[in-house]
Amino acid sequence: MTAAVADVVSGWPCAAWFAGCRESRKLVLIIVAIALLLDNMLLTTVVPIIPEFLYNIRHRDEGITYESFEADLAQQAAAAAAARLATTTTPPETLFVTEFPANMSTMLDAPTGPITTKKPRRSKHDELTDETVEVGVMFASKAFVQLLANPFVGPLTNRIGYSIPMFAGFIIMFLSTIIFAFGRSYSVLFLARALQGIGSSCSSVSGMGMLAERFPDDKERGNAMGVALGGLALGVLIGPPFGGVMYQFVGKTAPFLILACLALGDGVLQLLVLQPGIVRQEAEAPSLKALLMDPYIIVAAGAITFANMGIAMLEPSLPIHMMDTMNAPKWQLGAAFLPASISYLIGTNLFGPLGHRIGRDHVSTIFSSAMMMMMIAQSQIPLATNINHLIAPNAGLGFAIGMVDSSMMPELGYLVDIRHAAVYGSVYAIGDVAFCLGFAIGPAMSGTLVKNIGFEWMLIGIAIINFMYAPALFMLRAPPTKEEQKNLILGEKSSVRYVNYKNDEEDQE
Repeated sequence: MTAAVADVVSGWPCAAWFAGCRESRKLVLIIVAIALLLDNMLLTTVVPIIPEFLYNIRHRDEGITYESFEADLAQQAAAAAAARLATTTTPPETLFVTEFPANMSTMLDAPTGPITTKKPRRSKHDELTDETVEVGVMFASKAFVQLLANPFVGPLTNRIGYSIPMFAGFIIMFLSTIIFAFGRSYSVLFLARALQGIGSSCSSVSGMGMLAERFPDDKERGNAMGVALGGLALGVLIGPPFGGVMYQFVGKTAPFLILACLALGDGVLQLLVLQPGIVRQEAEAPSLKALLMDPYIIVAAGAITFANMGIAMLEPSLPIHMMDTMNAPKWQLGAAFLPASISYLIGTNLFGPLGHRIGRDHVSTIFSSAMMMMMIAQSQIPLATNINHLIAPNAGLGFAIGMVDSSMMPELGYLVDIRHAAVYGSVYAIGDVAFCLGFAIGPAMSGTLVKNIGFEWMLIGIAIINFMYAPALFMLRAPPTKEEQKNLILGEKSSVRYVNYKNDEEDQE
C-alpha cells in the first residue's frame, strides 16, 4: 500500500516538491508538534466534559441533570430560609385569635412543609466525592494503557523506524475521537480513553525519537523538542476551555468531531510527507534493560513522573472541587487550567534552548528550583475560594512543569548519546513511561485520596514528595560518558586483580 502511494505521488507534477519536503527537518518538526497538539487536546478536552456528563447519565432515568440539581438545591435552601423566618416572626394580629375560620379542620390536616414526591437525595458533596473516583479511574486508563504499550513501541521503532508507528498513532487517535463523540455510557467512554493510550504511545515515542534523530546537535535538539513540547502545551492550553465552552453552548459531540477533522488533516500530511515505510537503524540499539539499569536515566525519568503527577491529580479532582465548593459553571471548569497551560507553553519554549546555553552541569539546579516552585504552588491551590484565586498557583505549577519537561526530554537523548548508542526509540519509550506513570498514578489515586484525606492534604502530600525528590537531580550535573564508565570499570577490575595478586604473594611468603 505504501509503495502504491509512493508511485502515485511520484507521478504528480509536485513530486519534486514533496521529495524536498520529506527532507525538510522543519516540516517533520511541524508534523510532530501537530500530532502532540491534537493528542493533548483530546486528552484535556474531556476534563470539563466528563464529570458533569457522567452525573447526567447516572441520573437520566430520574430526569435529573446537574443544572436541575443545583436549581433544586437553591430552591430548597430558599424554602428552608422562608420557613425559618415564618416560625420566628409571628404577625401581631394573629397573637389573639378569638374566632376560628370555618375550614380550620382542613387547614389542620394539610401538610405544613413543601410538598414533594421526589426521593430523598444524597448531598451534593457526597455525590461529587464518589464521582471523583470514577472520573479518576477513567482519566488514568489512558495513561495505564500507554504505559503498557511503550515497552513494545520503543523497541519496534528501533527495528522498523519511526514513520509507520507515527501513522498508526494517528489512526488510533482518530478512532478514539470518534468513539468519544458518540459514546453515551461510562463503559464506552472508558474504552475511548484507553484506546487513546495506544495511539499516544505510538505518536509520542515515534515523534520524540524522530526529532532526536533529525536534530543530532545538542543545541538544535533542545530547540526542536522545545517547539514540539510547545505543541503539547498548546494542546493542554486549548483543550479544557475549548471543551468547556463547546459543551456548554453546542453539546458534547461537536468538540470531538472538530478534533477528528483536524486529526484527519494531520494524517494526510503524514502520508504525503513522511510516506510511512520500514527504515532499518544502522547503529545497534541499546537494550531496554540496559537503559533501565542506568541510574542517570532513571533519575531523569523520575523527575518527569513526579513533575506531572501534580497536575494529573488536579485533572479529575479540581473541576469537581470547584463544583462542590465554588458552584462553578461549566466554562470555569476548563478555564481554571488556562493559567497552567499558558505558563507551561512559556516554560517549554524558554527552557528547551536554555539547557544547552547554560550548560548541562547547571541544569540540575533549574530542575531543583522547578520542583520547589511546584511544591509552593500545590500547597496554595486548596486555599482558593473562587476561580481568580487559582490563577497564580496554577500558573506557577504549569511553568515549573514546563521547565522540567522541556529540559528532561533533551537530557534523555543526551544521556543516550554519551552513555549508550544514538538510537532513541527505547529511551523515549522510558521517558513516555515516566510521563504516563504520573498521569496514571495521579488520577487513579486522586479520587481515593480526596475521599479519605481531603483535597487539601492530597496536594500537600504530592508537594512534600516533590520537595524530597529535588536533591536527587544533582546527580545529573556531570554524568560519566560511556568511555569514562568503561575506564572506571577497567580500573576497578585492575585494582581487584592487583589486590588479589598482592594477597597471593603474601600467602606464598
